[in-house]
Amino acid sequence: MIGDITGIRKIRMLYLQLLYRCNFTCLHCFHGKRLRYADTFTAEEAANLLTLMRDEYGTEAVTFLGGEPFVHRELPQVVRYAKKELGQCVEICTNGYRIEHRLTEIAPHLDMLRVSLEGVGSTNDDIRKRGSYQSALDSLVLARDLGVPTGATMTVTSWNIGEILPLAGVLGQLGVRQLKLHHLRPVGNAADHPELLVTDRAAYGRLREELAETRFPLEVIVDEDLSEHGSPEVCAPSRGPREIDRIEADPRGGLTMSCKAVGKDSHAFWYEKASNRIVHRPSATDEITLPVPDVVYAHA
Repeated sequence: MIGDITGIRKIRMLYLQLLYRCNFTCLHCFHGKRLRYADTFTAEEAANLLTLMRDEYGTEAVTFLGGEPFVHRELPQVVRYAKKELGQCVEICTNGYRIEHRLTEIAPHLDMLRVSLEGVGSTNDDIRKRGSYQSALDSLVLARDLGVPTGATMTVTSWNIGEILPLAGVLGQLGVRQLKLHHLRPVGNAADHPELLVTDRAAYGRLREELAETRFPLEVIVDEDLSEHGSPEVCAPSRGPREIDRIEADPRGGLTMSCKAVGKDSHAFWYEKASNRIVHRPSATDEITLPVPDVVYAHA
């Protein structure tokens, strides 16, 4: 269906939000009130979508997200299926809070554990949850000791823009391989916390200069939105590119081909769980918004 409408024949990675439910209520979470929604993928539904994407679009990697994926009761089954049955490259994005038991169980089937952090110590805890900083570091250490490669994400806010370099230093000491920096969008919980927004757009330019001049112990990837002018709109009309890097599925089945649509009900395609098929639900136009490339600052 996607190929018929857009011309896209290959989608390298599926970002699969297994559920909305989470054990955190972070101040900046784009899900907002959806954290209370009961929508979820069962293990069977997740397996069906993973298989469909592999067979029809050559998808070779999956990133499991939430909500918080580690609170999903069937996470081990889903991870094992993706790795053992489909041979996917498997990543999980998590808050890293008290996940030791389940992480140990799924470690043999995991290619990367990526933990969300919003700064060092209390800065992180004030945005996310008290005690979450140390718990996240503990999870990164455990993953390393289990032989699982690790990464981290950070959403840049007015509270933490000055802590990127210190955080990168801490992560580097723990053997973390990669830090991704994301732009804060005023949707979900962030819409209720405008104090987190970076209002001085020139601050992004200064940040990029600082990143370019610094030798890091890990790779730093920067969202293209982190610039004075934001990211350009990059759209491809029907019959546009034949291959894209990723598509994201939310717990209801909504499919999005761009992180720029996160927080909006603007999906052109939906995965119907009951019939195990993708259907087209056109918006105002048939244009598909695609993500612009990130900027990578290589480690030393």
